[in-house]
Amino acid sequence: MLTLTESAQAAVAKFMTVGAKDYRGLRIGVNGMGCSGPSYAMLLEEAASEDDILVACGAVTVIVDSFSAPMLDGTVVDFVEEDDRSGFTFANPNTPSCHCGPGAAASCGGTH
Repeated sequence: MLTLTESAQAAVAKFMTVGAKDYRGLRIGVNGMGCSGPSYAMLLEEAASEDDILVACGAVTVIVDSFSAPMLDGTVVDFVEEDDRSGFTFANPNTPSCHCGPGAAASCGGTH
């Protein structure tokens, strides 16, 4: 399904300990698809729904809804910390290859 690197697992585990809530896992979903690929949503969840897919990534449980699951298949989520930025990155093999720009709408199916 999808993979969290050790760095991503450590970051999520750290975020899950902040606050007084008892989190069940990290929900990752796809909000939509654009020219540069999917738009992702991530949030800590206290519970999963019946139709959610649970993915064990080390000590972290990732919660994925059935709509997002096919678009996240094979995705590797990493957490990067550099001098000027930090955050999650997604390496998703399901991203489109059109890379729309000026004049590219016809080759991308019109609109995005």
